[in-house]
Amino acid sequence: MLAGERGEETASGERTASDLEAVFDVPVRLSVVLGRTRMPVAKLLKMDVGSVVELDRQVGEAIDIYVNDRLVARGEIVLVEGRLGVTMTEIVKAA
Repeated sequence: MLAGERGEETASGERTASDLEAVFDVPVRLSVVLGRTRMPVAKLLKMDVGSVVELDRQVGEAIDIYVNDRLVARGEIVLVEGRLGVTMTEIVKAA
């Protein structure tokens, strides 16, 4: 067995994709947040089809990508074959 196959660092100190093989099938919750807002329940109850909700983001501003409620990246909304998708533009380093 090679060092990388046992989850150890290689001679150069780098980890390989095979180090993560044990967690490849672990399900995670991915959330993409376009923006947020606060409103009273009375206003929420008055909403109807076509109502507009103003968010705390500007057009073109990066969206947040969370994995299990932890911010991991920022990205942009893209259109792929008629469906919305997300492309990551920045990985957020752990604090």
